[in-house]
Amino acid sequence: MSETLQRTEVVRESRPHLVGRHLALVFVATFTTLTGFFLMFSVVPMYAASGGAGGVGAGAATGALMLTTVLAELSLPRLLTSFGHRRVFAAGLLLLGLPPLALPLSSSMAAITAVSLVRGLGFAVAVVLTGALVAALVPAERRGEGLGLFGVVAGVPSLLALPLGVWLAHRVGYTPVFVAGALFPLAALAVLPGLPRRLGAPSAEAERPFGIAAGLRSAALLRPAIAFAATAMAAGILVTFLPEAVPGGGVAAAALFVQPTATTLTRWWAGRVGDRHGAGRLLMPAVAAAASGIALLFLVPSTIAVLASMVLFGAGFGVTQNASMAVMYERAPASGYGTVSALWNIGYDGGMGIGGAAFGLTAAQTGYPTAFALTATAILLALPLTTSRRRLS
Repeated sequence: MSETLQRTEVVRESRPHLVGRHLALVFVATFTTLTGFFLMFSVVPMYAASGGAGGVGAGAATGALMLTTVLAELSLPRLLTSFGHRRVFAAGLLLLGLPPLALPLSSSMAAITAVSLVRGLGFAVAVVLTGALVAALVPAERRGEGLGLFGVVAGVPSLLALPLGVWLAHRVGYTPVFVAGALFPLAALAVLPGLPRRLGAPSAEAERPFGIAAGLRSAALLRPAIAFAATAMAAGILVTFLPEAVPGGGVAAAALFVQPTATTLTRWWAGRVGDRHGAGRLLMPAVAAAASGIALLFLVPSTIAVLASMVLFGAGFGVTQNASMAVMYERAPASGYGTVSALWNIGYDGGMGIGGAAFGLTAAQTGYPTAFALTATAILLALPLTTSRRRLS
């Protein structure tokens, strides 16, 4: 008995600590920044529509935001190499936090578009840099669990702040939401002095840059990124079109709560399992589960099918998020963590944008059930990309 207890104590002692002071500060910055972002995510399109721009203006506001987000993500690895993570992070928080303060002054589409374009730059910094910091700060043997915990921290703001922003806009007006959307990212500036000046010990690998061009040429990184983008495409479709495809606002609202909840919980679970058995083993079944969940939507407007679909897709999407990110970090050198985070986020943002646009055109010709079935087929086509590839040399 005593020998068993001793062995257990040795295992516990040998397991490195997961959340230190630096990582906790990154989590705080992530939570506050994304809370401010999601408070405004649906409110800015509402503001554009209320100013007379209608649905076209609402779509243009979101489109402008995501356009500069993806463009900035392409350039961030080079900026991180040139200026360091603390300076780039500070600039990103300012770009995300200051522009909303101009919105109460004008509801014109010119002003809204300009604000959205600038905020997209800041949002790109926030999501890419925090992901890279987490990968650098967590112990390699617990990276999956650390990324899963990071997924929970990043997922809670979308669950809470997204509906809260819409509710507040209806109850107290747009201006308080814009002010709150500015203050949360600006508050994250307070954690920057507590972040390390350097990430990890200097080494030949760390000093050799691994930029976005190298990442785009690497099949080892692009394969899991594209597989993940296929599931992100479906997530963008659900947010945009499920309320129209499912009669009755109550069912759609419940479905859009169940899906991100399942996604957030399974990201953490996948991290723990991936650390023990390998994240690469989870990627194929996760993508298959996501495709199966979307395939169930062929049965809309069945309430049972819709809710079951959200559980299945949400779980598959959550595991795919964690497993794809963990696999990409495993295959890249430490100098490429910024590039990995940029590629992964481009897959996320680009997949959601392309999915929404393509699905709208398809559904107009085929109807929603067939369009959902075609979406599931597109995800299944990404399954060959989930097979393992060696780490980058």
